Amino acid sequence: MTDTTREIFEKYQVRKTKKQKSAFIGYVERLSGEWGYECRIEKGSLGARNIVVGDPDRAKVVYTAHYDTCPVLPFPNFITPKCFSLYLLYQVAIVLGFFAVAFALGGIFGALSAALDLGLDLAIIASEVTYFALLVLLFAGPANKHTANDNTSGVTLLIDAMREMPPERRDEVAFVFFDLEESGLFGSMSFARKHKAAMKDRLLLNFDCISDGENMLFALRRGAVKYREAIGQAFAERDGFSVTVADRGVFYPSDQMNFPCGVG
Repeated sequence: MTDTTREIFEKYQVRKTKKQKSAFIGYVERLSGEWGYECRIEKGSLGARNIVVGDPDRAKVVYTAHYDTCPVLPFPNFITPKCFSLYLLYQVAIVLGFFAVAFALGGIFGALSAALDLGLDLAIIASEVTYFALLVLLFAGPANKHTANDNTSGVTLLIDAMREMPPERRDEVAFVFFDLEESGLFGSMSFARKHKAAMKDRLLLNFDCISDGENMLFALRRGAVKYREAIGQAFAERDGFSVTVADRGVFYPSDQMNFPCGVG
């Protein structure tokens, strides 16, 4: 573990509130200055603040990760990149589960209303309030305090790459820390609109949840297929660790989806 990774875990692992995000932004700005990079904050939809290090309009490759923190979820964040049907089934099950909880509570309050002869349809009120509250928790619930995988792993990789990048190559790359990925990819969506012309044919490597397991999957969008061999060479397999570069039959819902040459 590098010194910067250790420092991020100790001081900036949770980045959910405006204050927490501002503290992390200041940290990245300080490191960028120490290492000779230009750093700026680009504002986007719904108050998103993307941290942009380097010049993405001139870079040959753009490396990205989202720095916001997801809330504590009442269910596992289950993603199956090589089986979209199973992923979709899981999402449907979550929605149905929410309806089941809402209707169950509605039934309880409806029976209570009838027993007490309150003259109110508490069943409908309780069902709607419960379902709305569950949806709010998905986006605005308490912060997950254990973000080593999602997505402090991506954040620390970008920081390490910034430090280790040879000075003579730093004009050829850019690093972007996206905000509001957990809320619906709003940070990367705003960045894609702002830099639409530059990102039309530019390779973007997005690192999301890369610390868990012994297999790394690179999911290529159609425009990134031409970079498949180069990615395979750059991220060679090691003993006990496998790398898969795929452009068909894979789906990974993250920020790279907003870019023609995106890789997740």
